[in-house]
Order: sequence, then structure tokens, then C-alpha cells
Amino acid sequence: MNKFSLKALLPWIEEIVASGFFLVTTCLVIVNVFTRYILKTGIYWSEEVATGCFVWSVFIGAAACYKRRAHVGVDVVVKMFPVVIQNIIKIIVDIILAVLTGYMAYISAIYISLSYTKPTPVLGISSVTISSSLTISFVLMFIYSIIFIFRDLSQIVRFGHVLGKEEK
Repeated sequence: MNKFSLKALLPWIEEIVASGFFLVTTCLVIVNVFTRYILKTGIYWSEEVATGCFVWSVFIGAAACYKRRAHVGVDVVVKMFPVVIQNIIKIIVDIILAVLTGYMAYISAIYISLSYTKPTPVLGISSVTISSSLTISFVLMFIYSIIFIFRDLSQIVRFGHVLGKEEK
């Protein structure tokens, strides 16, 4: 029998966190629907918490998909080029994505610093508790972008091209 280890869970941390937030969102919505229509009363804070958890699940889930390169991409035109040009395009795209995610992390940090004192409407807690998911997800995506650049460059040096999923 396999032992439970934190090290085994670490590669899946984004998926676990996003799933946890999504589970809380789903449970809160179901319970609130039940209390509203069956018990004729609602949980006044559930919509705000469910929305915040959903925001967290979306952005952390997006970082998880980015880490696995699971976002949709169209490479039909790129595949028509010779391998050398495909490698160049791949590295250029990696660099562009690193710049964009880094910039988005920077912009979201500014947004958080400006909204630090803004309370949420129902609970009155700082809106940073919700909007910090933006910065965390874009920082993670930026880190993964840098990893992708180095990984793709090392594959080009080692194998002469960036390995596809079927070659790994």
C-alpha cells in the first residue's frame, strides 16, 4: 500500500486548491437553495462567500491548466513550417507569455494595493481576500512560463526540437 505523502501531492497543489474552492462554492449554493426554498430563509453571507470561492477556483484552476499546458491552442499553421521555424515560434510564444503573465501579475498587485481598504458588501472583510487570487495565479503562470522557456530551450539543445506530448 502506498504511503500518503505531501511530496506526492505537491505537483497537484493548484488542482487540489481549486477543487476545494469549487467544492465549497457548490455546497454553499446547494445549502442556500435548500434553506431559501424549503426553510423559507436564506444564509445572508453564502452568496458572497460562494462568489469569492468561485473566483479563487477559476484563477487557481487557470494556473493549474497553464502548468499542464492544457489551454486550447491552434498550431495547424505552425506545424506546416520546418522544425527550426517551429522551434523559434515556440520560444517566441514562451517569451511573449512570460511577459504577459508577468505584466498581469504586476497589474493585479497594483489592483490589490488600491483595493486593500475596500470592504466586501456583506461580510465587510477586505476585498483583498478575493482579489489576491489574481496575483497568485498570474505569479504562478509567470513562474511556469520561465520554466517552459528553459525546458523548451534545453530540449532544442538536447534533441534538436521541442518535444511533443507523444515524444515525452
